[in-house]
Amino acid sequence: MTIFDAYERRTWAGRAAAFAGSFAGLCAYPVPQLLDAAEVREGVGVLDVGTGTGTVAAAACERGAKVTAVDAEPSMVELAARAVPSAEVQLAVLPELPFGDGTFDAVVGNFVLNHVGSPRDALAELRRVVRPGGRIALTIWAVPAASGQALLGRAVEAAGVVRPPHLPPLAPEDDFPRDPEGLTGLMASAGLREAACETIRWDHRATAEEWWSGPAASVGFIGQIVVSRPSETRAEIKRHFELLCREFAGADGRLVLPHAALLARACR
Repeated sequence: MTIFDAYERRTWAGRAAAFAGSFAGLCAYPVPQLLDAAEVREGVGVLDVGTGTGTVAAAACERGAKVTAVDAEPSMVELAARAVPSAEVQLAVLPELPFGDGTFDAVVGNFVLNHVGSPRDALAELRRVVRPGGRIALTIWAVPAASGQALLGRAVEAAGVVRPPHLPPLAPEDDFPRDPEGLTGLMASAGLREAACETIRWDHRATAEEWWSGPAASVGFIGQIVVSRPSETRAEIKRHFELLCREFAGADGRLVLPHAALLARACR
């Protein structure tokens, strides 16, 4: 386990409910396209890696697929198992999955690759567990971030907060460009064939309270930054957040937050 992986385990420990109430709805948007890219349909044996709250697993079950779902965080496994009783949900941590070679027809991972310390090793493991000719489809956040995705980070910067030293970056030798060429190149380097990638864009709608609830509950990287600051600094971050929210206010008072992600597909 890398230093980055150990940090991720600590970051997400016990955060399933907070994630479900804040950022889970955002991450659900690409799910239909993700399943289409992996050719998930009735009778297909699919692994949903990093299932989180089980959104992808549930959608795959609705298509009639035979679904196995895994996550590295016990609270996510518990939540997903309750939410998707027709899927087999278990604890497992990339890049060491408890499945034999070629077990699945397809593997999907929705915003998972950005949470592993060795993305290339993770992809090699996904390649191992999918059958020859099987499909792998993944999403990650695009860089540079779309304006809605950047809102919370802008509030942090406006408050004069810098990255805390206890938050480890991905090791330079493990990082890759978060653009279509970088992601397809990474997939090819892991031995996957016919890698292709597209950028998908959408507007996520949420109240300001919903959007702030994630970082306030220490969800994700941005949450770790916020909660690591003294109370007066957290208040200053929130003040800037509320000011910046005016740029995204819709007619109904909810925020309209543009987001962009990369959707990649390949086969073994």
